[in-house]
Amino acid sequence: MATKKTERYIEGLGRRKTATARVRITKAKETTVVVNEKDLTEYFPHLALQEDVKSVLKTEEAGIEDYMITAKVLGGGLSSQAEAIRLGIARALVKEKATRRIALKKAGFLKRDPRSVERKKFGLLKARKRPAWSKR
Repeated sequence: MATKKTERYIEGLGRRKTATARVRITKAKETTVVVNEKDLTEYFPHLALQEDVKSVLKTEEAGIEDYMITAKVLGGGLSSQAEAIRLGIARALVKEKATRRIALKKAGFLKRDPRSVERKKFGLLKARKRPAWSKR
């Protein structure tokens, strides 16, 4: 009975605003990125978002090879999803080889952006917007 050899993956978690991305990287012959079971160009139609996701892989000092990257993303908009995937890829690459941490940190890929939407307060129209004041 022949057993199927499965490639072991490395997982990284990325978050941005309300978007959460679970990213898995596996060594491959050429780099492919799949997001929610769709190709990267199909999921992110804008070229800027595609470049945002791939920018981690272009860090030259890190010595990054070819990987098959699969990501499951939930919540947020397309822009925050792309940034969450980028953070997940960077964290997975560091998990695989710890020497990459210095180059990726210097490039700013390991920094999680903590900004999120401020909650609405009672008595106000939005988080800080007040109703118009009337004298009478």
